[in-house]
Amino acid sequence: MSMRPSLSENIGPATFRSLLARYGDAASALAVLPELSAKGGLRRPLRIAGQDVVEDIMARAIDNGARYVMPGEDGYPDLLRHTEGSPTFLCIKGNAELAGRSTIGIVGSRNASAVGRKFTRQIAAELGEAGHVIASGLARGIDTAAHEASLATGTIAVVAGGIDVIYPPENDTLHAEICARGLIISEMIMGTLPKAEYFPRRNRIISGISRAVVVVEAALRSGSLITARLAAEQGRDVYAVPGSPLDPRSEGTNRLIRQGATLLTSARDILDDLQTEFAPAQSRLFEPPVEPMCALEVTDGDRTRLSSLLSPTPVASDDLVRESGLAPAAVIELLLELELAGRVTRHPQGFVSLA
Repeated sequence: MSMRPSLSENIGPATFRSLLARYGDAASALAVLPELSAKGGLRRPLRIAGQDVVEDIMARAIDNGARYVMPGEDGYPDLLRHTEGSPTFLCIKGNAELAGRSTIGIVGSRNASAVGRKFTRQIAAELGEAGHVIASGLARGIDTAAHEASLATGTIAVVAGGIDVIYPPENDTLHAEICARGLIISEMIMGTLPKAEYFPRRNRIISGISRAVVVVEAALRSGSLITARLAAEQGRDVYAVPGSPLDPRSEGTNRLIRQGATLLTSARDILDDLQTEFAPAQSRLFEPPVEPMCALEVTDGDRTRLSSLLSPTPVASDDLVRESGLAPAAVIELLLELELAGRVTRHPQGFVSLA
């Protein structure tokens, strides 16, 4: 499967899946991109990645001991592959075998307490000894403690930038150790610097590859709570470690418990719930609907009708089908046109809005 469509302008993971479902393969999708974007209202040629760009990106990865994998290939976590909004490719470096094992995510405060770090090391080690891989984000604090405690049993670091960009800088030694003994993955190409908007995308991968997510310490506004929310949306179990109501780092975890997360006091709380054998293919799956490869009679009137129903407020695609009176295949086609033109934004669970 070619990386070219996913590296082209205005094509995110959801759009890429829709293109494949509608047109069958990457080559066919590439062929229709200029026409679709023009129909969607783009007044200039869509920027489409050339094969030379793809080859250069892949060569740089190989030179750094890494490689790119796509869904279904060795090294792409199967649980993630069956998750809505999963990346169209991953850059990986290290022990790819870890991607196929039962994984538990552990996240928490960058400004972690000594008690929080100690507890994280304890449960990460115990879960690792029980056969589970530990996934985290290679950040300061809780993430670092989780990785350090699970190096010997299996750890996966999901990073927000390119896997060759070490962030934070003080984790350079840990980064090298994970490359040698664990696995580092990213949906970004080599050399990409981490930006604030990339971290929520990184978080959805941590939860997406995990059967369960543990939050050890988290303030009320933190990336860890974003990970917990994404995990719940993906159908993963969320565990939270309670803390003192006087510690701001426990406000987020205590709130998670009030909202329904499972209170966690030891690794046994998770192990008792995950006694069944790991079988990704039987997990909650997400697969895009496959539309028949047939010509669609979509008119300018249909485009106007659908566009009039869109606003900056996200709306479910099913609601667009019902309110427009158009066939589902026609709505999918029109949304593809609009997104390729940069006029709509996709959101989780099939929602879209005006860009």
